[in-house]
Amino acid sequence: MKYQIPKGLFDILPYSKESFKETFRWQYLESVIKKLMGDYNFEEIRVPIFEKTDLFLRGVGEITDIASKELYTFLDKAKRSMSLRPEGTASVMRAFIENNLSQEKKLHKLYYTGPMFRYDRPQKGRYRQHHQLGIEVIGEKSFEIDAEVIDMLITLFKRLEIKHFKLLINSIGDFETRTNYKKALLDFLKPNFENLSEESQARFDKNPMRILDSKDERDKKILKEVPSILDFLSSSAKKHFENLLNLLDKLDIKYEVDSKLVRGLDYYDDTVFEIISEKTGAQNSLGGGGRYNSLLKSLGGPDLPGIGFACGLERILQTMIEEDVYFPKKKGPFIYIIPIGEDAKEYAIILAKDLRHHKISVDIDLNAKKIQKSLSLADKLNAKNALILADNEMNQKVASFKNLEKREQNEIKFEDLKNFIKNKFYKL
Repeated sequence: MKYQIPKGLFDILPYSKESFKETFRWQYLESVIKKLMGDYNFEEIRVPIFEKTDLFLRGVGEITDIASKELYTFLDKAKRSMSLRPEGTASVMRAFIENNLSQEKKLHKLYYTGPMFRYDRPQKGRYRQHHQLGIEVIGEKSFEIDAEVIDMLITLFKRLEIKHFKLLINSIGDFETRTNYKKALLDFLKPNFENLSEESQARFDKNPMRILDSKDERDKKILKEVPSILDFLSSSAKKHFENLLNLLDKLDIKYEVDSKLVRGLDYYDDTVFEIISEKTGAQNSLGGGGRYNSLLKSLGGPDLPGIGFACGLERILQTMIEEDVYFPKKKGPFIYIIPIGEDAKEYAIILAKDLRHHKISVDIDLNAKKIQKSLSLADKLNAKNALILADNEMNQKVASFKNLEKREQNEIKFEDLKNFIKNKFYKL
């Protein structure tokens, strides 16, 4: 029987014909993320990959696309309904409540990375298992923290040297705002109900604001003259949004106000934002998020405001590759030992063990027969140096140490070899 990976999944490999699936690219991206999180003083949180289904239904909203069509749900052996996590926020909120993190301090800045699962039609940038970076800030409602979160997301893309992107921003206001706007929106859409897409018709009664997010061309045509939610903002929501935009201007953060931007989850209120690529096609969202001032309370936790964002790592990597941005050279061993003959191989194994115990990366060509062929292999592995131990070297107890970057070679006595290599390594 030939086993194949399920549809909508992919392997991340040490080497791959599709370069965004290469492990070293993921490691580079993750290293940039980790540094960014430290610079903004965010702490890592790790949550399970599956939870009770009810958490996601309440957390993301039962009438969202995720809950209605995309959850991977199963019954465990006790016949309890469990679901693989489709996003991270609901699980983080559950962990925050269950572990009484509100008792630790007033402001919480958390981040997570890892796989998420959605049963969706696989396409470029959308996979049934995908990986996300997400951040959550809990305990602060100010427009200043909104600006910090937005600046953080933009800084990520700048550090990755992605150039062709744009920030879209909107306010969907508070409960008062949305109540008044939904009435105006329904009044506007009713005469055109029959012309709406099937998906938008289904949303009409349950979640009409999601119609604004439709990608269907028929809906887009109807929505050209739709009332703007910005005209319905309550005084407090309007002040919050205006203050945020003023601060973004002062921070020299470019943005475009998009009054149709609502995002896809029910828990958002006030600020919502999205980063889109200006180079890719239909699947152009690189990340986004917004404010959720009542989510924690709705899940049984303390009445604390929050804001966060998430971005898909696959789509970020694909965008980096399409824009031909810098990736560091794949890291190889510090030294690649080429032993010719059994005595040389035994010496190489003992030497490698000692160097590795000093945290020096070493690999050995255990099947070395021709030096030039082994040196070519060392180049392919991106080794910094090669150590040649052939018959002549073994007889004279002198090894040939070759710097593969500078193409320099030294002859080193066996008795000096360990210290010579250690000194070279520790000078890096």
